[in-house]
Amino acid sequence: MEESRSSSSGRGAYYGLGIDTGGTYTDGAILDMETGEVLCSAKSLTTRNDLAIGIGNVIGKLDPSLFSCIRLIGISSTLATNSVVEGKGCRVGLMVIGHEAPENIPVDEMVQLDGGHNLQGESRAELDIKGAREFVEAMREKVDAFAISSYLSVRNPEHEIKIKELIKSETDLPVVCGHELSSALGFNERTVTAVLNARLIPIITDLIASLKKVQESTGIKAPLMIVKGDGSLMDESVARERPVETILSGPAASIIGSKALTGLNDAIIVDVGGTTTDIGILRDGRPRLDPEGATLGNWRTRVQAVDVFTSGIGGDSRIVVSGGKLHLSSLRVVPLCIASSTWPSIRPKLEALSGSRSKWVPSYMDLDSVPQTTEFYTFNRRFNGERLGPEQEKVLELVAQEPRSLYELAELLNVHPLSLNLRKMEALGMILRIGLTPTDMLHAEGSYVEYDAEASRLAVEIQAANAEMEAADLVTTAKCMVIEKIAIEVFKKLIYEEAGEGKMCDIAKNLVDNMIRGTGRRDFAADIRLNKPIIGIGAPVGAYLPGVADIFHTDLMLPRDSGIGNAAGAVSGNVMETMEMLIKPRKGMGTMENPPCTLHWMQEKKDFESLEEALAYARAEGGRLVKEMAIASGADTVELIVDNHRKEAALDRGWGSNVLLEVKLTITAVGKPRLYFEECR
Repeated sequence: MEESRSSSSGRGAYYGLGIDTGGTYTDGAILDMETGEVLCSAKSLTTRNDLAIGIGNVIGKLDPSLFSCIRLIGISSTLATNSVVEGKGCRVGLMVIGHEAPENIPVDEMVQLDGGHNLQGESRAELDIKGAREFVEAMREKVDAFAISSYLSVRNPEHEIKIKELIKSETDLPVVCGHELSSALGFNERTVTAVLNARLIPIITDLIASLKKVQESTGIKAPLMIVKGDGSLMDESVARERPVETILSGPAASIIGSKALTGLNDAIIVDVGGTTTDIGILRDGRPRLDPEGATLGNWRTRVQAVDVFTSGIGGDSRIVVSGGKLHLSSLRVVPLCIASSTWPSIRPKLEALSGSRSKWVPSYMDLDSVPQTTEFYTFNRRFNGERLGPEQEKVLELVAQEPRSLYELAELLNVHPLSLNLRKMEALGMILRIGLTPTDMLHAEGSYVEYDAEASRLAVEIQAANAEMEAADLVTTAKCMVIEKIAIEVFKKLIYEEAGEGKMCDIAKNLVDNMIRGTGRRDFAADIRLNKPIIGIGAPVGAYLPGVADIFHTDLMLPRDSGIGNAAGAVSGNVMETMEMLIKPRKGMGTMENPPCTLHWMQEKKDFESLEEALAYARAEGGRLVKEMAIASGADTVELIVDNHRKEAALDRGWGSNVLLEVKLTITAVGKPRLYFEECR
């Protein structure tokens, strides 16, 4: 639903268009970039098969009179994250140099070559150029991109650089090197990062091309920027080269948006979406980053991204009545209210079920397999080459006509309902399940009404009768379950923050559960008080987070525009590029006042006669390059921040001064995004 506010859209206005593509909704907002005021906003359902469609739908709901004053477009997207988790991407040929490749790495072709370096940046073996050339020749028609990872390339990138030059001379395919994406040790993580980046290049390229078409159709001439996983922005041209950095873009935009909408610098961010709830921490005005790099699926990367705790609870979580009790599942389904707005046949089917009771199911069935009379299935997509049996083919045909319940399908196919195995088809995304959700509970009670509230009310009444409860009590119970689950996840995040997940033993987990749910012991009671306020982001937060804040005896901030917080965050960040450079004294010379040193960084390994010379060169060249990177990423004016971290070791008494082990320089270039200037019409 569009929401517009008055604004002076005349000459000199500076507006930003923020877009966030979540798992369920795509949000759009136009902000005054000088005041931070949200001028208009809109929501639309995310079209996962083609994100640009949902984005176009959202832009179509915004106030077109503001378009001529838009100076910047910012996009936060789930595309990179979802593509990695779902195993999507192009065919990649991986060259690993001087080391065995990590296990289960997502590549199509791979070769191991001689070469690599040691910790001092010295070559361990001669680079196998001949083997590399043969692999490139053999892969011309078999891969779409190359990834290169050489052992300890962060100490000397020469082997990766040579192989990249070879590939560029022989092909026109994209080439990704591990040292270009991370300066941190960790060969396996760096290799995974390079491979995932290569796999994502065509996916992000297609998305940007689609966005450009949407942009052209609306006449908006502003530069297009993508939110990175650390909350900063980068130009779309850079995103094409480093798409892996857009991993966790959505949660990062949520944290940045929270700061922009509230002005708070320290808070706990709880973003309740349709698919998940993301919990992050804002400290000193910046999101906390994962020090080890983002983890996706089973892969640890070296991508700098926000440290978020993601729970499977959301507005689309499945609510089940089984054994006369209410259960909250992490399984995602399409809310009945949304589905009924799309398929009008659903509401009459629910009306026909009024007064019916749930069917008997065996007690041993797992919760996600327990059928519900108020659930339906609809066609989503099919995969070429996926072999289906005659019964499954018939199921696809039937649900493509209209949504049907398990019992309808069983009757039409003349089989017992429990003999139909739809889980595999559901897991593959071929069919979607429609069912009762927390979103339906809010629609049924009237606190959040965006879609068909009557469909939700009917389903609640049916399931309340199955649970032998009043409809209002079922809604209250379901809301309490969501509140308790969110509170538990928030406290888990805080404990992990302090102690690490490995120290979160079973006793602690049980104690957390008891503290949140109030099921304490006979002899003691525990209370929890947070030192930071909670900021709620997402459309339904007003229904749940007041209860969460009460549990923790803390303040709750619900920004006026909390429902589009991620979209606001998409245009509220800065451009930021960071580079790490390592200076180490020559072997055995660390006790000297100004020892000869070696500089290790993404460009080269270089020797100097003194620490002073190495530092001066690193500051000058590193500063120059990181400034160029920031400008290429879309920064207007750039500020350089240089941080020196000197690491020493103490000598035994009587041996004089400490030994210099290393100096690590972190050079960061920060700047406001470059805006499009044209007089507003």
